Amino acid sequence: MDGSDTPASAQRRAESACLSCGVCCASFRVDFSVQECDDHGGRVPSGLTDRLNDSLCRLRGTDHQRPRCAALTGTLGQRVACGIYEWRPSPCREFAEGSDACQRARQRHGLPAL
Repeated sequence: MDGSDTPASAQRRAESACLSCGVCCASFRVDFSVQECDDHGGRVPSGLTDRLNDSLCRLRGTDHQRPRCAALTGTLGQRVACGIYEWRPSPCREFAEGSDACQRARQRHGLPAL
């Protein structure tokens, strides 16, 4: 590493790529434990979830024919933001920019590979 590509600069590039993309939020179902919801001691706003059973819930909008998370704002491929970024569930926190799933979502929405 020569100083021009520090971990912090790599993180900023990833964040900027994600802020102009957002297709992961419009491609997949997002299921997670109800324990992550604010009404069960977690941080995800329960008003943005649909309960699937006693232990599982889903982010609203991600189970539609054309998925789009209810917390996503903006225009895909241009400028997007997550309305609950600080409180997003574990599947969103774990989603890796540039991963196979990321590349599939970009292809599905007509965006070039990273």
